[in-house]
Amino acid sequence: MSTNKNSALPSDVVQTSNFIRNIIDDDLATHKYTSRTWRGTPGDAAAQKNQPVDPAKIRTRFPPEPNGYLHFGHAKSILLNFNLANTYDGVCHLRFDDTNPEKEEQQFVDGIIDSVHWIGGDYKKFGKEHLYFASDYFDYFYAFAETLIEHDLAYVDSQSADEMRSTRGTLTEPGKNSPFRSRGIAENLQLFREMKAGKHAEGTHIVRAKIDMASPNINLRDPAIYRIKHAHHHRTGDKWCIYPMYAYAHPIEDALENITHSICTLEFADQRPWYDWLLAKLAEFGAINTPLPQQIEFSRLNLTYIIISKRYLKQLVDQKHVDGWDDPRMPTLIGARRRGFIPAGFKLFVERIGVSKSDSWIDLSVLEDCQREALNVCERRMAVLNPLKLIIDNYPAGQSEECFPPNHPQQPELGKRAVPFSRELWIEREDFEETPPKGYFRLFPGNMVRLRYGFVIRCIGAEKDSAGKVTAVHCEYLPETKSGTAGADSVKVKGNIHWVSVQHAYECEVRLFDRLFKVPHPGRAADANGATNFLDDLNPNAKQIITAYLEPSLKLAEAEASYQFERHGYFVADRVDSTPGKPIFNRAVTLRDGWSSGQK
Repeated sequence: MSTNKNSALPSDVVQTSNFIRNIIDDDLATHKYTSRTWRGTPGDAAAQKNQPVDPAKIRTRFPPEPNGYLHFGHAKSILLNFNLANTYDGVCHLRFDDTNPEKEEQQFVDGIIDSVHWIGGDYKKFGKEHLYFASDYFDYFYAFAETLIEHDLAYVDSQSADEMRSTRGTLTEPGKNSPFRSRGIAENLQLFREMKAGKHAEGTHIVRAKIDMASPNINLRDPAIYRIKHAHHHRTGDKWCIYPMYAYAHPIEDALENITHSICTLEFADQRPWYDWLLAKLAEFGAINTPLPQQIEFSRLNLTYIIISKRYLKQLVDQKHVDGWDDPRMPTLIGARRRGFIPAGFKLFVERIGVSKSDSWIDLSVLEDCQREALNVCERRMAVLNPLKLIIDNYPAGQSEECFPPNHPQQPELGKRAVPFSRELWIEREDFEETPPKGYFRLFPGNMVRLRYGFVIRCIGAEKDSAGKVTAVHCEYLPETKSGTAGADSVKVKGNIHWVSVQHAYECEVRLFDRLFKVPHPGRAADANGATNFLDDLNPNAKQIITAYLEPSLKLAEAEASYQFERHGYFVADRVDSTPGKPIFNRAVTLRDGWSSGQK
């Protein structure tokens, strides 16, 4: 059995204790959310009034912006939020924060949905698919902004961006009130409605909450909540020319969706007072359902040897340093999937690193080790990546027979397979040395080794070309020593090498992928002029294309089928370029970490 293209997460749920679980446990113990009502779809307080009690004990959400493809950091958030929901008999929503029309595209929506499904996020619960879009709430965002203006808690500011910036203050100095802060409610409502009607150009007005320009928290110094943007939206078209700011829209989305625990990364901690202020005011005016969601922050994923900035990832794609967003070298989930990483490896990784409030760097080798561990379920196959011909002089020409390797050494229930054996074989070039170093137990003149799952052979010489390069190795085999027969143990040898029959081998393109960057922290080191450029740290050996010889059964491998190529690592049939009867294989990960052992 190979790891198939729909490799799912193991059925067990992450049970690792963390501070978020402690918060949820306390909330459930005090019945904090048991009185919430839910009509079955998101809505304001009026929509949820007199509806049945929410069947979900908790609600979490994974809220990506559809302006790119998901990366490794998103994997942590997806698994955390969906596993919490599953553990506590709740539901996790997949919500697209599509409030920035200039950068968002349907292709990213489709790609994100596919990646969430692939990694194991299931947002169908209680008979309903909980897939939502912030753009579906545009009417609510607008109505709530009018409510704030009507209560003199928001105003239209007509300062320029530079003027607003100059009056915002610093971490040590308070901001200054806008000259437009004292506008009357009626004038603010009229201007806001004119903005909605398209009567004003971009940059002429912006709506701000009215809180405290002297607040020590800059996020409470009259934050912007609406801006003018004459842009086409991928879902609402040209209906709107004003769009809510993310920091305004996000808490409202949580409230409309009955989210109980809004889990985000640490950089949003300073935004929590604004999150709480906004929802408290809207609840006070009877606009949203209660009890209110609570924001909880945890440390984001910081991995060495990668970058996850969408701007830099886009630069890699646009400048063709990689072959697209799904390039197996990219730290995107679609790239990881194409490379051969599997969801179970990401799940194990998230379990292993845990959840905390402390930012720290995780070495990429931890993720690679988790993938190795998860991929160990794969069936084994033989493949020769750096071929050298081996000729068995005393084996009958034209004859072949079958050897029977196990499909998995630790899973005998998977049985054995037939592999053809013949007079001429491919072996790894590194398995022969004319003048071997001390401790070398593989082929050299006069030495004996076992052909894995086959016969014991004795090396008798080698052929060379005019430049002195070895082109073929000659040997003799011991017919009575075939593996699985009574004479298999009659001759003891120290070396054991793998092989593929020349006559039967599948000649195949194989892509050897490695880390995209050659340093742990790309773009940190400065040149002689003090400048930094993450592109200088690209690993020139991150992709190598070779022609390899594989045992013939691999010719029938389906796209996304994974195997361990013995002695080499874990490989997957490329999901894009493979065709029936002609798979192309990508190396997902080697059998051991060559970076820490200094082999790179």
